[in-house]
Amino acid sequence: MIELQNKEYPSVKEMNDEQRIGIVKDIFASVTDKYDFLNRFLSGRRDVAWRKRTVSEMDFIKTYRFLDVATGTGDLALDCANTYPDVNVTGVDFVQDMVDKGIEKVSSQKLDDRVELKWGDATQIEFDDNTFDVTAIAFGIRNIPDKEKALSEMKRVIVDNGQLMVLELTTPEPGFWRNTYSFYLNGVLPKLAKWFTKNPAAYEYLADSIMNFPTRREFLMIMESVGLKNCKAIPLTFGVCTLYIGQK
Repeated sequence: MIELQNKEYPSVKEMNDEQRIGIVKDIFASVTDKYDFLNRFLSGRRDVAWRKRTVSEMDFIKTYRFLDVATGTGDLALDCANTYPDVNVTGVDFVQDMVDKGIEKVSSQKLDDRVELKWGDATQIEFDDNTFDVTAIAFGIRNIPDKEKALSEMKRVIVDNGQLMVLELTTPEPGFWRNTYSFYLNGVLPKLAKWFTKNPAAYEYLADSIMNFPTRREFLMIMESVGLKNCKAIPLTFGVCTLYIGQK
């Protein structure tokens, strides 16, 4: 049994890739029971609106299939299934505890016939080329050291002109909102998390990973480097979240 009280993680800049993968698994396994609640509470329920915006931008053109990478407890997968009754949805995540929680949610919403959640690695997606119209990853790409590999795999499994979408927590442009957000991330959020989770260090890692995520311009360049076209970034809620969209 891993002792979670007073746990500490090295900073994102100090982790090697293997360490980061292990730490991410440890973090999400430790907060599974409170994950959905904390997402809503700590974002002021903006995470719900961000996912709805992502789903509203989806365009199903051929297979009517959607792949949710790093699905967590399945929120984006379920939002898609509830919005598009003709679409079949698959979600994959490499933390089995999160997948199990998501499967419970799928069953409670009686969507077992159209939504399948299972273990899977974003950098080695076990589907054939051109299987999905849309693939997306919500709040997960910053936890993957090899972002190019994950994006390349996501691109591979969508059809020509299919969409690749990335929804991620980001930092606003320099100025008042960036300073305010930085104070919230580093000063307020970890203290709030202590009230609800035995592993508040997980939310110190969260803040660190957001502050060290590429800028919008840098991330668009990464998307273009793997061969995506028509790439664009849509800032949400003063830029604290960004929806990236590219096409194969």
